Amino acid sequence: MTPQTLARRSLQTRLALAYAAGIYAAGVLVLVLVAVPLASIDAAAPEGGPPSSVMHQAGPGIGLSQLLMGSAVALVILIPVALALGWFVAGRFLRPLRAITATAKIISAGDLHRRLALGEPADELTELGHTLDDLFARLQASFDAQRHFVANASHELLTPLAGLRTLLEVALADPDAGADTLRSVCQEALALGGHQERLVQALLALATSERGVTRRDTLDLAQVVEGVLATRRDQATRKGIDLAGHLAPAVTAGDPRLIESLVANLVDNAIRHNHAGGHVEVTTRTSGTEATLTVTNSGPAVPGDQIRRLFQPFQKLAPERHGHHDGYGLGLAIVSAVTQAHHATLTTGARPEGGLSVAVRLRLPSERPLTPGDGSSIFTTGRALYIVDHHRRLSRGP
Repeated sequence: MTPQTLARRSLQTRLALAYAAGIYAAGVLVLVLVAVPLASIDAAAPEGGPPSSVMHQAGPGIGLSQLLMGSAVALVILIPVALALGWFVAGRFLRPLRAITATAKIISAGDLHRRLALGEPADELTELGHTLDDLFARLQASFDAQRHFVANASHELLTPLAGLRTLLEVALADPDAGADTLRSVCQEALALGGHQERLVQALLALATSERGVTRRDTLDLAQVVEGVLATRRDQATRKGIDLAGHLAPAVTAGDPRLIESLVANLVDNAIRHNHAGGHVEVTTRTSGTEATLTVTNSGPAVPGDQIRRLFQPFQKLAPERHGHHDGYGLGLAIVSAVTQAHHATLTTGARPEGGLSVAVRLRLPSERPLTPGDGSSIFTTGRALYIVDHHRRLSRGP
């Protein structure tokens, strides 16, 4: 038999041969240990017994040649019996594996709702089936979220494009349009283009955050927050919002650009969803083995059951309830992605008087750094890395 034929042999065939070999070896062992010694025993009358008229003449027992012949016949008959038993046992053991393979093929063809649902008996294959069911459930949730995100992103990107197209078509269809009208149209077109550019930059920031940590440097959260607050004070002043920072040294380790993006989006969200005369407080401190960043802001009341939804892409509270029409619903999603990439802890609570309180706890740099074996996402690629910083500029990384 060629090596190619052996390679194509099914698992059931290999298991059947292994089981048959075991059964056959057990049969040979029984014959060697039990049958062969019987060949030396002579059949004779009992010594010292009373005479009997029916006593047979003493004669030899089973001959060795007869015993060996019978043993050879038994061994020959045992070969197909062992193969049949091995094939049956292997088939019973592999039945759950066949069910796993068949269902996995169906799921890979596009039916992500199917599950293995292996029942009894509870063994290693059943445990494998339960693990795969959990994996399929996570894959389904991931694909559903991806489709939902793509649909929302497409809608958000098409809206300014449709508005720009309509604006230009109306201007071109007006034969009496003068220089002032065309200038106004160009200004509106630039505004729509800026809106779309900021949306694309936010999407790039979200994608970069979800891709994971590519570098891990030691940094002080207080210094990062101080730089972000310096660029947001004018915006807060124009809206009549008091922007305060209580910054104590809080050294941690992470990707500086992603951490800066996290802080910037938290502060931007706190300023955007606020009211005149409100306040935003940013605090950094070290607590135990964690560096903590806390952003607290005033603003409209947020229902407690809506907080988790706000950290999903393109999720915003009803505009008619809060009166906000700016933003893309991506800021807190970027915060959540950066937090997960750094294996940090994100805690959010609605304040009774209105607004939110968001706390991010990151590991201290003295702790053991994350490695791919820890489940962290570390990627290396030959392509350029694009990152959006808190100034909303698109930068190209190394």
